[in-house]
Amino acid sequence: MLNPADDDTEATSRTFVSQGLALHYLDWGNEGAPLLILVHGTSDHARSWDWTARALKDRFHVIALDLRGHGDSQWSPDGAYLLAYHVLDLIELIDTLGEDRVTIIGHSFGGSVASRYAGLYPDRIRKLVLVDGFGPSPESYATWAEYGAVRRTREWIDKRRNVKRKTVRRLGSIEDAAARISSGNPRLSAAQARHLAAHGVRLHPDGYGWKVDPRVSQFTSEDFAVEITTFWREITAPTLLCRGSESWTHDPEANGQAAHLRDRRAVAIQEAGHWPHHDQFEVFLGVLKDYAL
Repeated sequence: MLNPADDDTEATSRTFVSQGLALHYLDWGNEGAPLLILVHGTSDHARSWDWTARALKDRFHVIALDLRGHGDSQWSPDGAYLLAYHVLDLIELIDTLGEDRVTIIGHSFGGSVASRYAGLYPDRIRKLVLVDGFGPSPESYATWAEYGAVRRTREWIDKRRNVKRKTVRRLGSIEDAAARISSGNPRLSAAQARHLAAHGVRLHPDGYGWKVDPRVSQFTSEDFAVEITTFWREITAPTLLCRGSESWTHDPEANGQAAHLRDRRAVAIQEAGHWPHHDQFEVFLGVLKDYAL
């Protein structure tokens, strides 16, 4: 049974340096067991995987990464959050851990990071799990092409410049932060939302603020200039495509993108949205054990 109140001290906080940034990860122990790396999505953090890590830590050496600009990892001074930089960070982490082959579970944007790594270094991946992390749909690519890279880049520049001008709004309490998180996913229990909020904010003299750098979600046209299936075609490891049946994301089986994967299974978890590992944890864990791990 998922219990957000379980002891957080089970994992050890560690850091490594990638491209000049001090990046944080949680080490759940069990060194010598097969390495499993958990990669969260945009505006999330490593503690989002706590329940999954706790359930799998006796079978794997579980590592949960805070992407640059997220959680307890350092923010990039110049806002360098290109997808390619996140991939470089993952490469550095795996090299730091000293493992030849790994299993990676990536959620949302973390799935795009994991997919690129798996396509670049297919011989280093045991298994790959993409949790609602399939990258842009064919329709998105078509829309962007019609919109044009010049127009998209101008809009990105405006957004980046506007971040500097915006006044930072603080939260009055962790409960306020939990309410904000719940508004984005009404399936969360109050305890889940508070757990995610407690690890997602930092106390400042004038109130609580999100740990995430607001620039992380401002993607340039270069971020997804290469279609994700280009990397999928190079992946040789068994791959699980797991999504919530009520998610706003697309279905790669339905639109044909999944056909680019050589060895795949696709599972839709019922009564779950974009975060099936939160919405239906026991079912999600069963899917992992049955099809991927």
